[in-house]
Amino acid sequence: GNTPGETYLRADLVIEAAQKAGADAIHPGYGFLSENADFARAVVDAGLTWVGPDPSSITSMGSKIGAKELMKSAGVPILEAPESPTEADLPLLVKASAGAGGRGMRVVREPDQLHEALGEARREAEGAFGDGTLYVERLLTRPRHIEVQILADSHGNVVYLGDRDCSAQRRHQKLIEEAPAPGLPDDVRTAMGEAAVKVAKGCGYTNAGTVEFLYEDGEFFYLEMNTRLQVEHPVTELVTGLDLVEQQLRMAAGEPLEFTQDDVTITGHAIEGRINAEDPANDYLPETGTVTLYREPNGEGLRIDSGVAQGSEITPFYDSMVAKIIAHGSSRGLAAQRLLQGLNHFAIGGVKTNQEFLTSITTRPAFHQELTTQYLGRQFPN
Repeated sequence: GNTPGETYLRADLVIEAAQKAGADAIHPGYGFLSENADFARAVVDAGLTWVGPDPSSITSMGSKIGAKELMKSAGVPILEAPESPTEADLPLLVKASAGAGGRGMRVVREPDQLHEALGEARREAEGAFGDGTLYVERLLTRPRHIEVQILADSHGNVVYLGDRDCSAQRRHQKLIEEAPAPGLPDDVRTAMGEAAVKVAKGCGYTNAGTVEFLYEDGEFFYLEMNTRLQVEHPVTELVTGLDLVEQQLRMAAGEPLEFTQDDVTITGHAIEGRINAEDPANDYLPETGTVTLYREPNGEGLRIDSGVAQGSEITPFYDSMVAKIIAHGSSRGLAAQRLLQGLNHFAIGGVKTNQEFLTSITTRPAFHQELTTQYLGRQFPN
């Protein structure tokens, strides 16, 4: 009598299903279990191939503090705050080492707020993650969130597949992602890619991973590493022509990468919108119910990745994302235009979605002029 939500996160049941099916390997997708080192170990212990990095990499990159120390020794720029910050170092950000999704985070704008912020963040982190370890870093006021996709085989080859801009976020949740990151100076792009490769080599990383950076005014800083495939991987697939899941399977099978850094080319631009079953009018609360109508658009340069069909039940047990709409074109403007056309012709009924919200995000002039992680908060104050 397990609810679907429980079975989905039960490592033992997933492994049992794989063994019954006679599978050789488990690909963890990009959900909760994909960055769970215990699950990765259990898969390996069951004699199956884990399609992902070595469990020890998941652990070392999962501790934000440990990872930052590793980056420092690899010569990758990080956002450090001095031991005893003064007014000149403000604003600061207090973060939980085990944190995710914005929990265990506090912004400090005044010197006398630090003590209180530390206490609050620690309590929240202990409650949410069972770990109250914190760290403090410099807060960038108008950063962009840029990440680099890397592939690392088990023979020591590491390549980066360009970058993605994921600055359009609401409450630390990404909504629009694109590749390549628009308007980035070439030297910064290259330096960021090379830094991501250093990160991967520094922790003996294998398989696919993403190194996230914050960028502001020509400077970039290591934020964290995601030791899995990411939701937004299709934008990279469209501009590189590579199938990242195929590459993951090949690397997990022990094959060396068939190409070098020089072979990686970026063609055109791709933008992805996450279509969530949620009610924008009701503080974006997730929606549940039956999908009474589901018709995907088809148009040039459009790709749809979805997990529902007409008649599907949207339950409270899973993430609220029902589909991803990805558009590719020769320029950012064309990709955005195709994304809009696709959103306008995507028919979903029975549950409310954020389609109109995605449309308004991508049609604002600011989307085409100045994109930072502050974009949504400024354009759509709520």
